[in-house]
Amino acid sequence: MHPETRDPALQVRSATPADLEPIAALHTAARAAYLRGRVPDAPFDTPAEHARWRDAWARVLHQEGTPSLCAIRGGTVVGAASYRRRTDPRGTVALHQLHVDPAHWGTGVGRALHAACLDAWRTAGFSRAVLDVLWHNHRARAFYARLGWGPDPDRRPAPDASHLTLTLALPGRDGRPVPAGP
Repeated sequence: MHPETRDPALQVRSATPADLEPIAALHTAARAAYLRGRVPDAPFDTPAEHARWRDAWARVLHQEGTPSLCAIRGGTVVGAASYRRRTDPRGTVALHQLHVDPAHWGTGVGRALHAACLDAWRTAGFSRAVLDVLWHNHRARAFYARLGWGPDPDRRPAPDASHLTLTLALPGRDGRPVPAGP
């Protein structure tokens, strides 16, 4: 396990519509990097893909109840995350996106975004988090496993599934379990 990175040049803050273009660009680059290993000839970093993710992030950044964060290093957006409350089961939050510019992989950006999400989730009283990760994205699966995420025992992937659902119990700030809440 890597030690917690304390980089004073790295800041995590709420994302705003002004962050849309750099978030879409890093999302497109990250997807291209991890998908290229799976489907080497597919064009994942085309203008059409960038437009697709720009449109998706534009909806997220304007959607009520879907907080978004961005990581800034040296004045540049180098990572982004978004999440939202799930209604079933109660007390559950879903991490929908966590992407880091590939040039910043392994530098603590993903950990900083994850830590900021955990802090927000605990403050809001969530007791459980879930996410879906591409089955073949071994880098992301290893990242989440190092942070305590594991396969959701209630959701078994189908034999031809492309995603794996992971879950994380969220103890309160004092380390005790949080009762099912929001």
